[in-house]
Amino acid sequence: MSIKLIQDRLHSYNCASTIEEEHAVREITQEVALAALGRSEFFKHAVFQGGTSLRIFYGLNRFSEDMDFVLKSRNCDFELQPHLQVVCDELKAYGYDIEIADRSKLDAAVKKAFLKDDSLGRVLQLQYADRTGPLRKIRIKFEVDTNPPSGSGMEIKYVDFPFISSVTVQDKPSLFAGKLHALLCREYLKGRDWYDFLWYTTNKVGINYVFLSSALRQQGPWCHTEIQVDLDWCLEQLEAKINSIDWEEARNDVRRFVKVSEQASVGLWSKELFLSRLEKIKD
Repeated sequence: MSIKLIQDRLHSYNCASTIEEEHAVREITQEVALAALGRSEFFKHAVFQGGTSLRIFYGLNRFSEDMDFVLKSRNCDFELQPHLQVVCDELKAYGYDIEIADRSKLDAAVKKAFLKDDSLGRVLQLQYADRTGPLRKIRIKFEVDTNPPSGSGMEIKYVDFPFISSVTVQDKPSLFAGKLHALLCREYLKGRDWYDFLWYTTNKVGINYVFLSSALRQQGPWCHTEIQVDLDWCLEQLEAKINSIDWEEARNDVRRFVKVSEQASVGLWSKELFLSRLEKIKD
């Protein structure tokens, strides 16, 4: 019965390619993991953030691989392993055979682990992957920042699959602030960041400047400064960043995370397109 729930959920995605099917199975796995964490003690301590949070709770129309969390307050002694075990126990009830690979370093502020499963593809009926070979191993990275920037907003959301459970998530202005920090400070180009930027500007999401300032002071080129950012500062820095980017590389990075129906829109990505989006932030 449990595997049937996963199968029915997969059918609801109406996948149009092998890669969409792989992403759908990963996302279903993420939903089960969230529901398990929601009925444990995890969200008393942590807040869900990042692209997966934006997709599941706010309607971002791209797939995301990782599950990113930030503690509500600093606690470098936070232990991730007990919470991951809760997730593994729940996933096993739905037909998974989960392997945990803990990649946390003792002195690192960000705790990291991977959940891996290569058994589910053998029991699910797959429309596309079965034609080209077995489903690739499901691999989900968990990260928890135990020394978070200050000033994040949060709210309670609910998942209803595979059962109703509550999840503490960052609010949209804080998520946008975190994304701007990534856009300005990440040392490599990630097209998914710019896809999300389009979503935030299209939806006219405000920016949590307090959280962004704190994040900039903690990590990146402005680390350990007394920087306090505002709209004008953001527009100036974003314009410089947009002018510096190889947009062909950005397009190539994001394509495998968006549906077939959106590929033509990705083809429009250019310096001119993204510079025009800065006007949306001013509104």
